[in-house]
Amino acid sequence: MLQVCMDSKVRTVFGKGPMRQLRMREITPANLYSGGKTPVSLQFETPKLYKDLLSIHGHNAVVTLKVEGDAVGERHVLVQEIQKDPTTGQLLHVDFLEIDLQKAARFTVAIEYVGTAKGVDLGGELHVYKNTVHLRGCPLDIPDVIRVDITPLEQGGAGLTFGDLSLPANVEMLEKPDVTCVAVQ
Repeated sequence: MLQVCMDSKVRTVFGKGPMRQLRMREITPANLYSGGKTPVSLQFETPKLYKDLLSIHGHNAVVTLKVEGDAVGERHVLVQEIQKDPTTGQLLHVDFLEIDLQKAARFTVAIEYVGTAKGVDLGGELHVYKNTVHLRGCPLDIPDVIRVDITPLEQGGAGLTFGDLSLPANVEMLEKPDVTCVAVQ
């Protein structure tokens, strides 16, 4: 899983007007939620935050938040929600969810099919039925993507199932192992 570091500060202003003033100064408001505890209001420098969020877009990533002005200081979080202006695309607000790196959680991981199937070379058509898989494990044990070599697939063959995917040792698959992911027809 990707790991990224971000710097932030505790936000002390609230309300519609002050939030607009923050955004005009290129500061993005954010909230940090941590399972039943009081949320922490944060603020980020917009250009740096936008660049960091763009680098992890579409991936499962553990973000290490260094919070200036917070008693805890450093927290491990996941990006929960990103709010953007629908017309300009300007970053409006970000929500983070604090996680425990030692506690198993559920993640959706992309499946990347690599190579050209033998059956496709012989005139068959590749059918991709599943391009993600649900896994459970500690956040740092979860792979960013699962790469599957489809070169040996032949036309009219059984295809590859979730059971054929190779996973790290401490990761559990939450899918039925006999479900077909990809096949050549």
